[in-house]
Amino acid sequence: MTSLRNFRPIIVFFSLALVLLSLSRVGLLVWQHKQLSQWQDIFYILLQGLRVDIATLCWLYTLPAFLLALLPTSGKLGRGFVFILRSWLVCGLVVLAYMELVTPSFILEYNLRPNRLFLEYLVYPKEVFSMLWKDYKLPLFLGLFGTLFVGFFSWRLSGKLIQTENQPRWWTRPILAVCVIAFGVIGARSTLQHRPLNPALVAFSTNPLLNDLVLNSSYSLVFAAKSMASERNAEEYYGDMPLNDVITTIKRYSPASTNYITSDTIPTLNVRHPFEAKRKNLVILLQESLGAQFVGRLGGLPLTPHLDNLMDEGWNFTQIYATGTRSVRGIEAITTGFTPTPSRAVVKLSKSQTGFFSIASLLQQKGYTTQFIYGGESHFDNMKSFFLGNGFQDIIDFPQFDQPRFVGSWGVSDQDLYTMADKQFRRLHQSGKPFFSLVFTSSNHSPYEYPDGQITPYSQEKHTRFNAVKYADKALGDFIHQAQQSDYWKDTIFLIIADHDARAVGALPVPIKHFHIPALILGKDIPPREDNRLASSIDMPPTLLSLIGVESISPMIGHDLTRPLSQHYQRALMQFDKNFAYLTHDSVIVLRPNKAPLGYYYDVKNQTARPQPVTDEMIKRAKAHALIGGKLYRQGLYTVPSTHITETSVLAQHHGEQPQKSEP
Repeated sequence: MTSLRNFRPIIVFFSLALVLLSLSRVGLLVWQHKQLSQWQDIFYILLQGLRVDIATLCWLYTLPAFLLALLPTSGKLGRGFVFILRSWLVCGLVVLAYMELVTPSFILEYNLRPNRLFLEYLVYPKEVFSMLWKDYKLPLFLGLFGTLFVGFFSWRLSGKLIQTENQPRWWTRPILAVCVIAFGVIGARSTLQHRPLNPALVAFSTNPLLNDLVLNSSYSLVFAAKSMASERNAEEYYGDMPLNDVITTIKRYSPASTNYITSDTIPTLNVRHPFEAKRKNLVILLQESLGAQFVGRLGGLPLTPHLDNLMDEGWNFTQIYATGTRSVRGIEAITTGFTPTPSRAVVKLSKSQTGFFSIASLLQQKGYTTQFIYGGESHFDNMKSFFLGNGFQDIIDFPQFDQPRFVGSWGVSDQDLYTMADKQFRRLHQSGKPFFSLVFTSSNHSPYEYPDGQITPYSQEKHTRFNAVKYADKALGDFIHQAQQSDYWKDTIFLIIADHDARAVGALPVPIKHFHIPALILGKDIPPREDNRLASSIDMPPTLLSLIGVESISPMIGHDLTRPLSQHYQRALMQFDKNFAYLTHDSVIVLRPNKAPLGYYYDVKNQTARPQPVTDEMIKRAKAHALIGGKLYRQGLYTVPSTHITETSVLAQHHGEQPQKSEP
């Protein structure tokens, strides 16, 4: 009994934490009850959630329990240990409480528990705190006061629980310590199998949020941090394939217009001749969070009248899909044509900071001036470092905007951004050199700030996503109208495209309908056209290079949509956390970590899915596209072709050497 009383602070705090985590999970279940497909899910989530919580608390409290078994709590040494023990217990409970309090806000934004996105945003405290202060005041104050209350209450409680008298005898302490370690390790592993408890072990649903509800947010965050530290490869999630098999499969599902060249240094190297002969400028207007759900012409809300009208003036893609759910994933696809992976986007990875292929590096070799224009701080998400290391010569960001009319949490307004862009384009056009400019908007980002008096509000509260979309649309429409009156219009190809949708919510393991985005190509010589072919963001770079009259010698596997493309080759690639989706015109294959692939018949028009048997060939095709990016990245095989390779490739084409082609 004396020994049990000695462990009373551990037992009490363990119990309090268990109650806190369980109550939080119950509250989240009540809130998200509409996502539950059957009542059995509730019992599974609660039971397995209890298992995850016990494992989490074993990791948290095994060390202090071990020290409590060995060290006295009386005397001078004991007083110092007591202070450390109380601090450990209190801080642990405070962190657990804080993470559960911030979880609802995170779920509202990402439909998942806090994960690696939570950690990635922590490195930008200025922007994130400004966003939280302006858009999430209530959750911020609730989280602050909740954690302060837990801290104050638990500190007082800890002082009353620690036993300073009737200490265990010295010879029993090593025995107690061994028992603590044994029970702690067993509880933390939560299984006698080779692999300890992990999210895949308790995952049960194709709905990512339901799987996340089994976890607690502290466990989810620590697991994300561990995954980020190791940057696990797709092979560890989906199973491996030899690189040669991957490349062969990729080429087999590429159209004949993708002329692959045999190369040991760049396995996917290919040569594509331009659709247009005249050299033109290129401008990409990357729209923040503008999913198809907000675009009237794509079946969304009536929030984009200007973009809807512009779709009648240019080449409008109605079935194009983003590769991910973050801006860096969109930037990755649009500027490099790189396929998505379970790892971080290459914008943030160490081996891609220099020498990594981008259309900016290719166009720089062709004599183009290349630039990036952004209304915020370009160091955000490592954009500046990546761009400067990979072909972008000029970075224009917030410090270079002189007296902008409006500044929000993420930088200047879209109108200020486009004013700067127009100024730059006029200057560059006068220089006589062709130019490429990537313009990245930010007004359609929480906390949705924009200048007063610019739009007729869609919703009464000003700072809402709907109003921000309307403002971003107006700014875009005004800019295009201004550009059409300029001298550079006749010599420039414009792409308007979203980086990703605003939220990815749905019961499928990859919510495909929330990867659907607008893409519109405009220019003086671009005839109006509605294109219903299924496509991916990675298809835009090859298409744009073809339109601006540039011969493309690159490792990109995206399709050149200026050429005919049968349904056999049409596809879209999507990465959602650790799940990968390969969408074709009538089906989708979803690869999941350490689980069997799922197949669905998918109606892209009505955005509905029903289960479908999968064949080995379907799995192989999806797996090859899921693995290709990581393999090329790790081996340094997605690079800018050297001058020697470029000249050899062109000569081979001109002398009639037959490149490798794919047949349906």
